[in-house]
Amino acid sequence: MSETLKKVEELTDHVKDYITTKVEITKLRLAEKTSLTIGNIIAALVVAVLFLFVILFGSIAGAWALSDWIGKNYAGFLIVAGFYFLMAIIVWFARGKLIRFPVMNAIIKMLHKKDDEEQERDENDEEATIN
Repeated sequence: MSETLKKVEELTDHVKDYITTKVEITKLRLAEKTSLTIGNIIAALVVAVLFLFVILFGSIAGAWALSDWIGKNYAGFLIVAGFYFLMAIIVWFARGKLIRFPVMNAIIKMLHKKDDEEQERDENDEEATIN
């Protein structure tokens, strides 16, 4: 009876260790996914800001060139402003298809990419232990 009790206690200790380890692994995976997502968002924001500068200075240069070509100082800037206004209206009405769904899909793929890699590695490990 004493030996059975001792084995049950050992089993309980192993289960506690297993659960603790699983919790720690889950925390590490969550931290990894969070940091990866935040890092990608920051990188995308930096690229977006730099691209914004390209668009801004290109627009100023284009508006200036149009103004010289048309002969009126304000005309080129009004044409460029009208172009951006038209683009804003198009993007607003198509925001679901153009922005919302692609961003959601990219984030979901990013978060589940690691899970797929881990699952493949686990399957390969299982196959190796079977053979």
